Amino acid sequence: MSEAPHLLTEVTEEGILVATLNRPDKLNALSSLTMELLEEALLRFRDTEDIKVMLIRATGRYFCAGADLKQGGKSGNGMGPTARSIRESHRVDNRGMHRIYDEMEHVEKPIVVAHHAMCVGGGLEMSLSCDFRLAAKSAGYAFPEGLFGVLPASNGVSRLTRICGPHWARWLIMANKKADADMAYTMGLVHKVWPDDVFEENVMAFCQHLAKQNGEQMGGAKIAIEMARDVGRDTARNVERMTNSALMLNPDYLTRMDGYVKNIGGGDT
Repeated sequence: MSEAPHLLTEVTEEGILVATLNRPDKLNALSSLTMELLEEALLRFRDTEDIKVMLIRATGRYFCAGADLKQGGKSGNGMGPTARSIRESHRVDNRGMHRIYDEMEHVEKPIVVAHHAMCVGGGLEMSLSCDFRLAAKSAGYAFPEGLFGVLPASNGVSRLTRICGPHWARWLIMANKKADADMAYTMGLVHKVWPDDVFEENVMAFCQHLAKQNGEQMGGAKIAIEMARDVGRDTARNVERMTNSALMLNPDYLTRMDGYVKNIGGGDT
């Protein structure tokens, strides 16, 4: 009997690519095949104009238990004979996580992840690369790498610290403590928490809302926000100005602004 697909994909009529982790019996541990299929879906999302939003979700009692440590092989555990080889394995191997997570950040379209249950390790690292993180009340978060005396090294430390700050990074990584959905919201780790019984409905409504937004504006905003975080105030202002100088030449902007002005009674002034 053949194994079920590790990742299911479908595109809704609103232009939302839904990618579903589908290894519930393995707690959706990230296999090499899962990562290959995720990268395929990501590139399809990036390169298909009619697909506006990507949603990553999961089936089963875990959102994701992290990397599949039982898989073994060269890309299975990041091990090597020297410290240098381990560092290189983290960077270029490890199921391509660094490459894929970086591309998720760079794609100029919104990526949403929906946590219905526990999300740990590599699954949390993947989620930190998404633009929007949504949680059900039953969701939870942890980096279990501390149990083994190591760090979450597929962008876990770097992205968590950038998103939540060192204060909460210490809680999850140094103290090796878990966070429930409400605490994750307090941390700034997730954008919204909904009751379990309305979670999927609200997630899809949010994705449909994003699909209706101006794609050029969202792409420009994604770049501008990332750049503004890393530079001084004056340079960040220049990023705003440069981005808007392109957006304000977009015919869609001119049409929408003209209609907005007329609707508020300012068309004759």
